[in-house]
Amino acid sequence: MTVEPGDEIAVEYVGRFEDGTVFGTSKYEVAIEHELADDREADPDSYEPLTFVVGDGQVIEGLDQAVRGMSVGEFDTVRVPPEAAYGEVREDRIREYDAQTFESMVGDSPEVGLHVHAENGLHGDVVAVREDTVEVDFNHELAGRTLVFEVEIVDAALR
Repeated sequence: MTVEPGDEIAVEYVGRFEDGTVFGTSKYEVAIEHELADDREADPDSYEPLTFVVGDGQVIEGLDQAVRGMSVGEFDTVRVPPEAAYGEVREDRIREYDAQTFESMVGDSPEVGLHVHAENGLHGDVVAVREDTVEVDFNHELAGRTLVFEVEIVDAALR
């Protein structure tokens, strides 16, 4: 039987950019090899297959579509363009703030790379600090990127 909408599946994956750089994985060994392991590094058991219900919007559209028709044990490499992943970079999600206002809102001095949480629920990163202004990019960090996933269906509760 093959994967269809409504099936709960588990996939092992390695996510790469088109240049081959790994940005995410369910595999401990890959995370260590590509220096992705964070505080989970001490616990290899925290790396496990990604589980989701196909068609429920729990993963990006391109990955959800790619697993349909696959079977348990099947491996594939899928290319997901921005429009089926995290979208294109939107200029209206790059905002400029007065430096003093920014500091009073965030409670930290602005510096490039600082991750901030807006009151509207958006997350952003400081991308520029000028004399009087701070620029924050609220686009998803993977927006505008084509993603390449190596996926293997390792388990499925097929309907």
